[in-house]
Amino acid sequence: MTEIIVVGAGIAGLVVARELVLLGHTVRIVESAERAGGQVAGVSLAGLQLDLGAEAFATRGGVVPSYLERLGIDDRIVTPADAPAWLCTADDDLVPLPAASLLGIPSVPLAADVVRVVGRRGAWRGLLDSLLPGPVGSRLPTVGALVRRRMGDAVLERLVAPVVEGIHSMHPDRLPVSAVPELVHNLLRENSLARAVSRMRIDAPAGMLVASLDTGMVALVDTLLRDLDRFGVKIERGVHVVEAHADRIVIASDEDGASEVREGRIVVAAPGLVADEHGEIGAIVETHLVQLVLAATGAHRLALAGAPRGTGVLVARGSSVRARALTHVTAKWPHLRAAAAGREVVRLSYDHPVDVDQARQDAARLLGVEIATDAVEHVETVTWKRAQRFTPGAGAVIVGEQVAGTGLAAVIGHALETARQIGPPDDARTGLANEHMKGSAA
Repeated sequence: MTEIIVVGAGIAGLVVARELVLLGHTVRIVESAERAGGQVAGVSLAGLQLDLGAEAFATRGGVVPSYLERLGIDDRIVTPADAPAWLCTADDDLVPLPAASLLGIPSVPLAADVVRVVGRRGAWRGLLDSLLPGPVGSRLPTVGALVRRRMGDAVLERLVAPVVEGIHSMHPDRLPVSAVPELVHNLLRENSLARAVSRMRIDAPAGMLVASLDTGMVALVDTLLRDLDRFGVKIERGVHVVEAHADRIVIASDEDGASEVREGRIVVAAPGLVADEHGEIGAIVETHLVQLVLAATGAHRLALAGAPRGTGVLVARGSSVRARALTHVTAKWPHLRAAAAGREVVRLSYDHPVDVDQARQDAARLLGVEIATDAVEHVETVTWKRAQRFTPGAGAVIVGEQVAGTGLAAVIGHALETARQIGPPDDARTGLANEHMKGSAA
């Protein structure tokens, strides 16, 4: 039986390895870092278990909840507070995101909260969506192209783009429509993009769109690692793969300048190893996160306890605020608010490295609350290298966000489907066929 080598021990690599060993394959994982889990990581700050990477998963479609049930940890699912998110516009205006929207796409283009963001002219252009036949724009490949065609540039750039960039780390012109399941289906069903959004929100209200785990998403990593250990899957850490092909990997040179080549069936779950259809290696971008734990005393305490910006703020391009988004962690997750004992936790994301004081100033500005320097009790920073989605050329099988898109639902769903397509090993298929033939002969 040919061994399958999974390159990368992020969530995609762990999931596909688990499924492949359950199908009967011999599986080995190689990982360059000493820690598994990729962008799902946690930290204990001041007695609080906090996420440093992915903090939640999309519940629409049921992919992640169903998988957590299979893993036996679905009883640990928690949902966020029913509070709105806010938007810092390109003009530095702080406004609540339109209540009836999905990825910023409004279900009521002329609603006052939409007009405030996109302007009256932009809102009237958005309303033209209701006059267009359903098929108009339905075959366009990206969310950006679809919204622009049906609702215009103002709705796209001032409202949808900040939300999509905050959630998916890319402009909607690069986000495939397939990343929003059933959007096109409901567009054709309702003959309007706005009514499609309304239908989807009825089917899954805002508070049901995302969820997390009560001890942080790192519990998913811990569970997968326990299963893989139980199934005998070896994870080799500190292995730096420099080339990946369908049938072999090349490991970085050792001190003597010798490279190691390992043969097997290769599944790539790490970015930067496989070229796209044009022969270029997929692009890598950095996301920098700063997590602040604020003291339970001080001028900020009462103001932040009232969640002045709901669950957080998304920042539009063009704003003078340097952060791309802020999550008010203790306002978003009730179980963390209870555990925080009066402290407040905020997390900011950036395209570039920043110091703690810059993060504190941005948090104060976005939350509309003065935060003194000595109010910051604990700080944790992390930089993630994220693969941009691309179309790979021929070669090794690939999983992960570089082909699946962002978000745990997309990554896990794609890994499960990839394992299913690979199927059982050839000798297992032969054994099953022989058993079937014996049964038929009997």
